[in-house]
Amino acid sequence: MESFLKKFFPGLLKRSAHANKDVYCMYNNQALTAFTSSLYAFGMVGTLVASRVTRRIGRQAIMLIGGSLFLAGALVNAAAANVAMLIVGRMLLGLGLGFSGQATPVYLAEVSPPRWRGGFISAFPLFISVGYLAANLINYGTSRIPVWGWRLSLGLAAVPAAVMVAGASLIPDTPSSLVLRGKHDDARAALQRVRGKGVDIGAEFADILAAAEHARRNEEGAFRRILRREYRPYLVMAVAFPVFLNLTGVAVTAFFSPILFRTVGFESDAALMGAVILGVMNIGGILGSGFAMDRYGRRLLFVIGGALMLTCQVTMASIIGTQLGNGSKMAKGYAVAVLIATFVFSASFSWSWGALYWTIPGEIYPVEVRSAGQGAAVALNLGLNFLQAQFFLAMLCCFRYGAFLFYASWLVVMTAFAVALVPETKGVPLESMGHVFARHWYWGRFVKDQNKFGDEST
Repeated sequence: MESFLKKFFPGLLKRSAHANKDVYCMYNNQALTAFTSSLYAFGMVGTLVASRVTRRIGRQAIMLIGGSLFLAGALVNAAAANVAMLIVGRMLLGLGLGFSGQATPVYLAEVSPPRWRGGFISAFPLFISVGYLAANLINYGTSRIPVWGWRLSLGLAAVPAAVMVAGASLIPDTPSSLVLRGKHDDARAALQRVRGKGVDIGAEFADILAAAEHARRNEEGAFRRILRREYRPYLVMAVAFPVFLNLTGVAVTAFFSPILFRTVGFESDAALMGAVILGVMNIGGILGSGFAMDRYGRRLLFVIGGALMLTCQVTMASIIGTQLGNGSKMAKGYAVAVLIATFVFSASFSWSWGALYWTIPGEIYPVEVRSAGQGAAVALNLGLNFLQAQFFLAMLCCFRYGAFLFYASWLVVMTAFAVALVPETKGVPLESMGHVFARHWYWGRFVKDQNKFGDEST
């Protein structure tokens, strides 16, 4: 939005006026980078704080705090008079992101029926994508309002934040969280409420009680516990998933979409138009993933998505490297081909890593390390988001089209990892997830399938 850039980042406008000189370096601006990355830095802090206190105050309370922080951040950003206020607003938004990102996938995993758990958890990235699309449509409209359009755009983020606060106030906490805090009657009532009246919850509630009792017998801190040998698979997943998510190359693909849209004829608002179309592709991919993962399993989605993303990255590197050069305008036919590859990549990312990043870490952890595992995964993801936001533009300026090949090589690694080391969790109850790892060809040497919930020696 030009009025926003003119007020806060005037140097970037001057540089973009000479975009044809070097499209790889045109947005390499330190002030803009700090504004962007501050969200993720404080998101990481928020996640670590939330994972420490969620067992004491519950998932619902964490989501309520997250929504309140979002609301405060949106209002500060809308009223910003300088870059410092913008960054303070981003910090509050980041803390809200950390709190909600830590609690929401776990909440969905703990209340959803095992048969449809993948679809339930994938609702989280789905509505994130819906939010991105809505934000881009709002930006597209408010960009036509001179001077104060950007304030309206930033301020409207308070609407979903207020909805989140209201919604979190009305829902019950999860049965597992309530049992861990000794509120057994409330837990039974909450489980009956989410399963429906007349549904027999006796066996499921007994499983939740047994899992919680196992966690209570081992009161060692969750973060210390997850470092122990028998929890090694869960620690590896908590680290590997956010690392691989950030190495898919979605950032470099999104970066080039505005340039390509200008090339094929969308001269005005090319960035916003590109973001809107990519948002639609993301939503389509996640909807397809939510439908498929509970029918065909998680691992198949990794294989299909990885193969398609790899093909798209290599295609884009080949065309951009040979046709775009240091800034020469790309022929329209080549630009259309890269745009198609961009759309396929976006849908494939959402179909696989975009949805499964939230689903699998949200469902695999034993209850005694669930808050630590999810917290570590989300905090690491936000930390890597911070590093990518801080250094991606400089890396792109240096690597140029080679950035596509860099990410393509990692797609090979992460797809092999998913095939070899990620167990299939389709339809497995949360309290029985240890069985899956105990019977895995590699993780079985760490996790022992002695009984359903293990004991101190497992």
